[in-house]
Amino acid sequence: MLDHLRTLREDRDLSQADLARVLHIHQTTYSDYELGNLNIPIPVLKELALYFDTSVDYLLGLTNHPTPYPRA
Repeated sequence: MLDHLRTLREDRDLSQADLARVLHIHQTTYSDYELGNLNIPIPVLKELALYFDTSVDYLLGLTNHPTPYPRA
């Protein structure tokens, strides 16, 4: 998860602070998500998947395919 989340952020040339603003959280909180020091709450995980147009499974490291599932 940590590698995928960081890679998605860096591929879009976003800083941790940039993404923290999108999520309405502190930069240190976002940093703790990437470092694995905090579990990402489900609503934030969903928001990240929608923002990056990927699946929660990809963010969680359950798949290496970033393509999202069809939306309901």
